[in-house]
Amino acid sequence: MDLIKKIIQTNLFKITSLNSLSIVLKLFIGLITSKVIAIFIGPSGLALLGNFRNFVGSFETVSTLGFQTGIVKYIAETKEKESELKRYVATVFITVFVVAVALSILLFFLSDYWNEFVFGGNYVFGFVFKSFAFALPWYALSLVLVSIINGLGKFKKVIYITIIGNFIGLFVSVLLVYNYQTVGALLAIIITPSVLFLISFYYANKEFPLFSYIRLEFFDFKIIKNLSSYFLMALVSGVVGSMVYLAVRKNMMVSIGIQQAGYWEAITRISSYYLLFASTILTLYFLPKLTVAQNNHETKKVFWSFYKTIFPLFVIGVTILYFARFLIVKILFTPEFLPVTTLFFWQLLGDVFKMGSWILGYQFFAKKLTFAFIITELFSLLVTYFSSFFLIKTFGLEGIVIAYALTYFIYWIVLVIYFRRSLF
Repeated sequence: MDLIKKIIQTNLFKITSLNSLSIVLKLFIGLITSKVIAIFIGPSGLALLGNFRNFVGSFETVSTLGFQTGIVKYIAETKEKESELKRYVATVFITVFVVAVALSILLFFLSDYWNEFVFGGNYVFGFVFKSFAFALPWYALSLVLVSIINGLGKFKKVIYITIIGNFIGLFVSVLLVYNYQTVGALLAIIITPSVLFLISFYYANKEFPLFSYIRLEFFDFKIIKNLSSYFLMALVSGVVGSMVYLAVRKNMMVSIGIQQAGYWEAITRISSYYLLFASTILTLYFLPKLTVAQNNHETKKVFWSFYKTIFPLFVIGVTILYFARFLIVKILFTPEFLPVTTLFFWQLLGDVFKMGSWILGYQFFAKKLTFAFIITELFSLLVTYFSSFFLIKTFGLEGIVIAYALTYFIYWIVLVIYFRRSLF
C-alpha cells in the first residue's frame, strides 16, 4: 500500500492521470468527428484532408520557426529571472508574429498555386488557402503561448488548453462537415487552432502580464541566434517531412487510387489518437528532464524511466488495439472503411518502433544536437520516401504501412547506436 501511495504522489503519475483524462476526451471527440467525416466525405475526402494537413503542418513549422521546443528549454531555464524571461517572451512573440504575417500574404495572393500544388487541377479550394492566411498568425501565436506555459512548468494548464481545444474542435468540425462536407472539413483544420489563441492567451496572461512583456525594447537578436538551431531541426522534420508524406500520398492517389490513400489516412488518424498520449508525456515531463540532465548517468535515468514505465504500457495497449481492430474501424468509420483492418499489424508495429525511438530523439532537442538530428532525420525521410514508393508498387496498399514500420525500426537502431553511451 505504501508503494502505491508513493506512486500516486509522484508528479509523473499526476501528470499522466490528468493527461489520460485529456486523451480519453480526445478519443471520444475523435470518435464523433471521425464518424461524421466518414459518413459525409468518405475515404476519398479523407485523403484530401491528409494532403491539406501536411501542407498546414509545414506552414505551421515555418511560421513558428520551429521554436516551440527551444522555447520550452529556455523558458524553463530563465523562469526565475524576470528580466531574461521578458527578453525571451518579447523576442519570440514579435518574431513569430512578423513571420506568420509574411507567410499569410504569400498564402493569400498565391492561393490558386497552393490549391493546385496540394490538391491538383481537379479541385478548386483556393478560398480555403485564403482563409488559412487570416488564421495563420493566431495559429502560430497560440503555439508559442502554449510552449511558454509549458516552459514555466505549468503542465496542468497545457493539458487544460488541450482539453478545451478538443471540445472547440468537436463543435467546429461537426458543424462545418455537416453543412459543407469536404470544404467544411478543410476549414475546420485551420479554424480550431486559431480560436485556441484566445484560450492560451488567457492562461499565459494569468502567469505574467503578457502585454507588459511584449515590447520592442525587450527584443534581443541574440535569442534568435540561440533558437536558430531549432529552426533548422524543425525545417527538416516539419517542412521536409510534411512534403515527403504529401508526395507519398499523391503517388498513392495516382498509382492505386484516392480511395486507397483515404484508407491510409484513416489508419494514420487512428494511430495519432493513441500516440498523442505518449507525445504529450514526452513533451511535458521527459523533455524538461532531459534538458536539465548534466551527464550521461542522469540522461540514462531519464531514458530508462521511460522504457520501464510508459513504453511497456504502450506495447500492451497496441496489442489490445490489434485484436479489437474490426470493432474500432466499425465504431470510428463506416463499413466502407473495413479494408483499413488489413493495415493494423504493420502500423501498430511501426508505432512501437516509433515510440521506442522518440525518447532518444528528444535528446537532440534537449541538448541542441542540430547536425546529428538533421542527418538522422533526413536519413529516415529518405528511407520513408523510397521504401514507400517501392513497397506500394510491390504490395499495394499494405506496402505503405510496411514502409512505415521499416523506417522506424531502422531509425530506432540508428539512435540506439548513436546514444549508446547514454543508454548503456
